[in-house]
Amino acid sequence: MIIACAHCHRKNRIEQDRLADDPNCGACKQPLLTDQPIPVNSTQFNAHASSDLPLILDFWAPWCGPCLQFAPTFEKAAAAAGPKAQFLKINTEEEQALAARYSIRSIPTLMVLRGGQEVTRINGALPPGEFMKWVYQQLG
Repeated sequence: MIIACAHCHRKNRIEQDRLADDPNCGACKQPLLTDQPIPVNSTQFNAHASSDLPLILDFWAPWCGPCLQFAPTFEKAAAAAGPKAQFLKINTEEEQALAARYSIRSIPTLMVLRGGQEVTRINGALPPGEFMKWVYQQLG
């Protein structure tokens, strides 16, 4: 599998059965995966977009009340999902071109990417239980 590091965003090749062993990045030597959402800019996002792990995206803005209220739910989901996916946060105020690329019209917008392709999206924050159910459905 090819996975971008949660810290330096460099691509790493790793065998899928080693994901649960908390592997380290070959470049920065920090843990390759994290149980926290990863804030990314456009360049960092592009490194992750080609990852073999599913990506759960949260398009948000710092002035958005529902986005801020949903943030703890997104963090808990990232911790619960473990090495099955990477959770990325994209600030639409700072990354307007990336938001436009995915036609983000409302926030928060939650999206799943596999192999760089959008699988599904939800507009609006979900309650914690519903969001976890949605995440696990997407991870199969």
